[in-house]
Amino acid sequence: ELEAGVQDRWSNLEAEVEGLFEKLTETVEDMAALLNNPGSPPTQSMLHNIQRHRDVLQDYKTEYRRTKTNLGYALDRANLLNNVRSDIQSYKTAHSTTTDALLAERGRIDSSHRMTDDILAQAYETRADMGRQRASIAGINTRMQDIISSMPSINNLLGMIRTRRRRDAIIMGAVFGIGFVLILMYHWG
Repeated sequence: ELEAGVQDRWSNLEAEVEGLFEKLTETVEDMAALLNNPGSPPTQSMLHNIQRHRDVLQDYKTEYRRTKTNLGYALDRANLLNNVRSDIQSYKTAHSTTTDALLAERGRIDSSHRMTDDILAQAYETRADMGRQRASIAGINTRMQDIISSMPSINNLLGMIRTRRRRDAIIMGAVFGIGFVLILMYHWG
């Protein structure tokens, strides 16, 4: 059985990567939501960028699942090998000196540490790739917001749309209120 600390580190890293996937998914969906604004229809390049980000996210998730499965197999194999080595070593230990047994145990521990370090290095590389992708998407989001804010006519148009919506909501509320009062007066009167 691999050390509990290694299992804990792996669990923490797995939770962190899945949290990054959730954040990346939210970011891509937020970008898509920005394009669904009826006041400013998205361009073909914007739609292409959003689809590209979705495809990249899906590729990352697929690669992560494959890596996770491979790491699970590697951990199972490492546990099995450690158990077999432990059994062989316990047999040898029963027939050898205490010093030889301690040296052999130290070798198994070192081997286990090397294997887990390799697995963790792969996981950290995956996390770093996810971080770079997140930074790239954040940069694109910032650029899109800068472009929208740099065009005052779009901002003015959006302001006019908001004002008209507010006015229409007030008028509809007043009409419904007056109608409700008239219905009550007719009903009670």
